[in-house]
Amino acid sequence: MKVPNESGSAVVDFVLVGALLTLFFISIVQLTLVLHVRNTLIDAAASGARYGALSDRTSLDARARTTELIGAALNGDFARDVTSSEVDIDGMRTLEVTVRAPLPVVGLLGPGKLLEVKGHADLPG
Repeated sequence: MKVPNESGSAVVDFVLVGALLTLFFISIVQLTLVLHVRNTLIDAAASGARYGALSDRTSLDARARTTELIGAALNGDFARDVTSSEVDIDGMRTLEVTVRAPLPVVGLLGPGKLLEVKGHADLPG
């Protein structure tokens, strides 16, 4: 026996559940994108540091290499704030490359300089 007050409730249930599932799916995709950007920046910073630590290279070469890798993998906006410096870690001279980039909140858009990653490489000598 069909209750007259419940006609159309299946459509409302479908819309509510569908909207919730869509929001959940988009959140997972965005989290995956954030992790991809973070891992790409870490890899670029570490590769740039290793490149700059070669005996015939400088910290400027490390910065340029990091910027080039980020620009090729992501977007030039993520490579706007790249710095490199020599630091002492446990008594060893180390080249440190730091990248400060936007945290992608909606797609690749987001507030700037919230994501900071560093790459290190031992210097010769």
